[in-house]
Amino acid sequence: MHHFEAVRSLIGGLHPLKQNDPYLISFDLALPHGRHQGIYLTELEDEGGRRYLRISTPIGPLSGTDPKRCLRFNWEQRKGFLAVADLDGSPYLHLCENRPYELLNQQELRRLIGELGSLGDQLEQAIVSDGDSF
Repeated sequence: MHHFEAVRSLIGGLHPLKQNDPYLISFDLALPHGRHQGIYLTELEDEGGRRYLRISTPIGPLSGTDPKRCLRFNWEQRKGFLAVADLDGSPYLHLCENRPYELLNQQELRRLIGELGSLGDQLEQAIVSDGDSF
């Protein structure tokens, strides 16, 4: 995996793409019990020109979420971090992971998608059932 087109080719062969833009693709990841989690893959570039793949999944609206609990989650988490992005014009919490392409292969990408999708679904269920459960 050395560029976004390799990611698009792999993911497009595994999942029907919901969004297929030049540097953004998305799909629904099937989870146990008939659940699905939206996964977004985008390419980022830092100021030095190094390219990264961002894997993210929406977990809930930002409104009503305690920012201290989100920061504590980020501090304690070993995989993924919480960030805010717009979803249909509203601020939404996303669980994200950024990886440089040179450290990414097919197996690692599949593992990251599975882990973030599963954790994102658990967080989403906790937010829905408990309000702010961070």
